[in-house]
Amino acid sequence: MAVEPLFGTRAQRAFIITIAVQAIVVVTMVALTFGMVRADAGTTFTNLGFKTLPCYLALFILAEIFELIMAFDALRLRNIIQLMGIVLFHGALIVFSALQVHETHVAIYNCQSCVTDPNHLWDKVQRFLIVAPCIVAASWFFLLFWIKQLYAEFGWVIFHVVGANPKFKSMYQFYQIFICLLKFDFFCFVGVTMQLLIVVLSKDSAEFGVTIAAIPVVLLLLAGCARAVKHEVKWLMTISLSLMVPAMSYFLYKLDRFYAPSTEDQYISTRATLTVFTVVAFLLLLASLAIGIKCFRDFDKGLHESKAHGQSYTPVKMQVIDAFRMGGMSERQASYFPGGAPLQQQISIE
Repeated sequence: MAVEPLFGTRAQRAFIITIAVQAIVVVTMVALTFGMVRADAGTTFTNLGFKTLPCYLALFILAEIFELIMAFDALRLRNIIQLMGIVLFHGALIVFSALQVHETHVAIYNCQSCVTDPNHLWDKVQRFLIVAPCIVAASWFFLLFWIKQLYAEFGWVIFHVVGANPKFKSMYQFYQIFICLLKFDFFCFVGVTMQLLIVVLSKDSAEFGVTIAAIPVVLLLLAGCARAVKHEVKWLMTISLSLMVPAMSYFLYKLDRFYAPSTEDQYISTRATLTVFTVVAFLLLLASLAIGIKCFRDFDKGLHESKAHGQSYTPVKMQVIDAFRMGGMSERQASYFPGGAPLQQQISIE
């Protein structure tokens, strides 16, 4: 028999469908909220306090697209660690969607003069805002159920890539964790940057220019780090890991700006979400640095070939050799059994 290809099993199909369906429902709820507030506010919708709503919509679209791509990538590579990362990311989406109920409430009541009746508008959009975290939470439990089945289906893939050596298995798992962390670093950085550019920063401010300039630097850092660890390029890995320290310092600096008396007013409309994103981004970078150092220490220990080519996973064919159908086997094949004759069913992996 053959191992099922991509989307060849019910668990794989159900996992990706669950993410896709909840993405459509949640983005629809957020878009309806955005549309209702925009229609009620009219030309005053450009007020600074309302900027949190288009930012909220943009972040959710980004998050759902990112999660869908990550899920497809994890299923394609049979990557259990990335699937676990998706579950944690989905849990963070529950928190984010719940925070937006409070943030939208603040936006509407801080701009009471911009809407016809803030109480009536809040009553209209509240139900849609509450549906979002409920749907995300419900789908999270379904994902846990399907991942349990996917774990059983994909659990032997590391053996296929690195063999039975437990030391190689451990090193490869740290490599997978590091690559997964880099992907989530990318999302958190884009999330923080998007909120700053849409909601907070003035285009004429120096901080706006610094934030724009930081985008290509951080993206090159993450891409360079991924390439360095995959191909074991020591000088590039050293530079990439070193740059993570100032990147973490930048997030701590921004966190201080959110609550400093001189600057807190400009962040008030989206401070809760920005704080969560910034803290998570800092912790992810810290974890990336620690795991990256571990991966760096594993360079030149025989794992390069597995990292360079192991991700290009192709389903392994398995054959059941029936003890009662061995009559047509060649002499060479039969010699693998005691006495040259089969005693029981055997499974071979080609």
